[in-house]
Amino acid sequence: MLSYRHAFHAGNHADVLKHLVQIQLLKYLNQKDTPYMYIDTHAGAGVYALDSNYAAKNAEFETGIAKLWDRKDLPAALAEYVQVVKALNPSGKMRYYPGSPYCADSIMREQDRLRLFELHPADSKLLADNFRKLQAHAAEQGQRQTVRGKRIMIERANGFQGLKALLPPPSRRALVLIDPPYEDKTDYRSVVQTVSDALTRFASGTYAVWYPVLNRLESRQLPDKLKRLTANGWLNVTLSVTTPSPDGFGLHSSGMFVHNPPWTLEPMLRELMPYLVKTLGGDAGAGFTLESGQTVATYTGTRRV
Repeated sequence: MLSYRHAFHAGNHADVLKHLVQIQLLKYLNQKDTPYMYIDTHAGAGVYALDSNYAAKNAEFETGIAKLWDRKDLPAALAEYVQVVKALNPSGKMRYYPGSPYCADSIMREQDRLRLFELHPADSKLLADNFRKLQAHAAEQGQRQTVRGKRIMIERANGFQGLKALLPPPSRRALVLIDPPYEDKTDYRSVVQTVSDALTRFASGTYAVWYPVLNRLESRQLPDKLKRLTANGWLNVTLSVTTPSPDGFGLHSSGMFVHNPPWTLEPMLRELMPYLVKTLGGDAGAGFTLESGQTVATYTGTRRV
């Protein structure tokens, strides 16, 4: 199915959680000089105009980035995320929101590589066009330019399939972001199969899966299925901003599941998530869960605010 367009949801509370975690994973990888590869299986368009017909239709960014834009008390990790968004808006007005490819490019170094997959024909073209525009802007500002074909490769393809040929990466270091639309319930099965295969091919890679928390069986079962995969630890965090609607429609909660997470991620989230709940929460149903497991010891914790 190719009807999904992430532009409708750009900058919402789910994007805040996803890109916050993504940026912290990349910053951890930056601590070593050895290059690494970032692989995005469902890259989208890369950049989204918040005043476009898509984004403005439901204005979902009002539930996410808009509530953080002018805050002066942001925790450090959240401030780093907001700064990435503000760098795309030098005028100070919130007009554009970066997708995961732009967030990655803004954090990664010259020696690191991006491999971006997007199957939707319109979004795949937009992704390539947006990176060309960013390259031209960087040249005008005398900044680092993204080199197509070397540092970054964009492919119109099914990322579930495309990932296989890239693992293991030459440097034996990688972050893989898996973020399908979940319009088709087979996406849930594909996520589990893809991560399982990836861990077999490259056991030490970091795999981050974004997923919606919905009142459907496949959504409820996904975290438990991911927990059963063999990895050197996992972390699962969810953020809810409102009480679910009686009809079950709308996205009120989402999660990020990470295999082989850095040790720094859990304590950071444990401190930061109450702030996100307080700032983004819309009613008493707002809250978060955070749990982790390792091969040597298992810890499970849940906190709601």
